Amino acid sequence: MSEAQEQKAVIEWCSKITGAELKRLGMRAGVPDLLLLSPKGKYIGLAIEMKYGKNKCTIEQVKWLDWLYKQGYMCKICYSADDAIAVIKEYLGIK
Repeated sequence: MSEAQEQKAVIEWCSKITGAELKRLGMRAGVPDLLLLSPKGKYIGLAIEMKYGKNKCTIEQVKWLDWLYKQGYMCKICYSADDAIAVIKEYLGIK
């Protein structure tokens, strides 16, 4: 396996383990999938909720995105990796 594949395997393992642990520790439903904690322009960070196909945000996800927006985050819903990468590039000013 390549280094990237090894890293992916570790992240997948962590995701399975930490999901249950985060729930046990009180992690709240609806937190966006990706958070970039880097201030840019008028925003204090970027929050991205990933969706696929015809999936829609849950009420909890909408509440989180609304709350984060009111705190000063740019909030986006993305339906593909390409979408999310484009949003991140735009946010960071990468051409």
